[in-house]
Amino acid sequence: MTETLREGFANLPEADSEWRRLNARMLLIHPIKEIGRFFPALVGVFFLGNSGGKGHWWALGAGVLVIMMALLRWVTTRFRITPDKIEVRTGLFRRKALAASADRVRTVDLTSDILHRALGLAKVEIGTASTGRDNRLILDSLPTKDAQQLRIDLLHRRTPASHADSLTSGETVAIPTTLPDATAKHLILRLDPKWIRYAPLTLSGVISGLIIVGFAWRILNEIGGQINRIAAIEQTTQALAKLSTWVAVAIVTIALLLIVTLLSVVGYVLAFWRFRLSRHDGGTLHVSRGLLTTRATSIEERRLRGVELVEPLLLRIAHAGRMSAISTGLRAKGRESNGEGGSTLVPPAPVSVASQVGGEVLRDRGALTAPLTRHGPIANRRRYSRAFLVSGVVIAIAVLAWKPGLPLIPDLSGVVPVVSLALIPIGALLARDRYRNLGHALHDGYLVRRAGSLSRRTSVLQRDGVIGWNLRQSFFQRRSGVITLTATTAAGAQHYDIRDLEPSIAVEFAESAVPGLLRQFLA
Repeated sequence: MTETLREGFANLPEADSEWRRLNARMLLIHPIKEIGRFFPALVGVFFLGNSGGKGHWWALGAGVLVIMMALLRWVTTRFRITPDKIEVRTGLFRRKALAASADRVRTVDLTSDILHRALGLAKVEIGTASTGRDNRLILDSLPTKDAQQLRIDLLHRRTPASHADSLTSGETVAIPTTLPDATAKHLILRLDPKWIRYAPLTLSGVISGLIIVGFAWRILNEIGGQINRIAAIEQTTQALAKLSTWVAVAIVTIALLLIVTLLSVVGYVLAFWRFRLSRHDGGTLHVSRGLLTTRATSIEERRLRGVELVEPLLLRIAHAGRMSAISTGLRAKGRESNGEGGSTLVPPAPVSVASQVGGEVLRDRGALTAPLTRHGPIANRRRYSRAFLVSGVVIAIAVLAWKPGLPLIPDLSGVVPVVSLALIPIGALLARDRYRNLGHALHDGYLVRRAGSLSRRTSVLQRDGVIGWNLRQSFFQRRSGVITLTATTAAGAQHYDIRDLEPSIAVEFAESAVPGLLRQFLA
């Protein structure tokens, strides 16, 4: 691999024959990104300097400084690829060096936003056995053709027969939406446009709306403005003030729902359009997706440790969910994952489709549908007690705020205590659902666990991927006589909890899953 990638550098001095710069075309991309990143601050500098009549000079100077930062990044970034190692060095005042052995590469992501695509470039993120974000090797940017070849070389551990294009080639290369299918065994999943109907149920529009509001708020703060002085907002507020409280609340609620729905649909299309999951020769799973920003992720199957089916409440009501891979080298998104990370195997889609894909990926169609062992009555009681405790605290606060002299919301102070009483049956329903979803099982070579109500997660983990067990017991668990068993692994979130088990059952389950691993510490 290295020999072919070096062919384009034969004319460079021998002393600098190994360390390379990123493609020079990145200088047309990074300044634009940096200006966008610091745009609110630049607006603030412009208006601050404008008070002295020189705002445009201040803004110009700040813009030049931002562009110089991008240029400095290109000048100070070097990378080197050898047959057994990948190294990246960056920074001037704060030097940073990252290195990884080629045999520890687990995933390779190729990302091309609209600017990268216009210039024939791609951003390469190399995931290693360490899943932390700071340990990923990032090459931004390389010519797309070379980035694709680098992905193949790193994951398939082979030297291509011919690859004469240099990483520093100045030739613009058209970016395909997906990699050529010549190396694919078969297509596992393709996006069905009908699945867009699930977009409003993902609540991604709420997140997008908050980001937009936060960005606008930051700009207003920079220029010293106030949101209630914007003409359109001021007129809308005055019009709503003339209506009754309930009519105004209904109008605002409907408007927010429409905005959230629109943003959710747009976000779904931008993130998952042309979504394809395929299994390739050489033992890799390949995911490609995106409308304006295309992204291609390749995962070595020998590094795959399982899958996780996530069903947020609204999606679950519609019998839908999303699926992600549990693999080493992928960025761990945690419990708040929105399913749009590099580990996504199935976008929000019918749960039947997700289950079929999971069975195909695991080569075991029964793991995701295996019957689960219910937890005991203590686990059931704990869910109800916690639900009623939270409801009681909220009701107490509402009642105190309802008393004269301590209004929570003046116009609705009499309604808040009544509405808060609805938390009792809602809490009971959630507690019942949480217990129904709580379970664990062993199916052939896999460990299965399920938990959650607002976001139900079914994790299927290879038993030989479990590298340790943790037994935890909180103060209230000790009083109830239950324990939390945690399976630790090098993949995914790195820990998967099975809550509220009786200690004897937890030990027996761990011993059955991975014989001898836990027993040696209990002897």
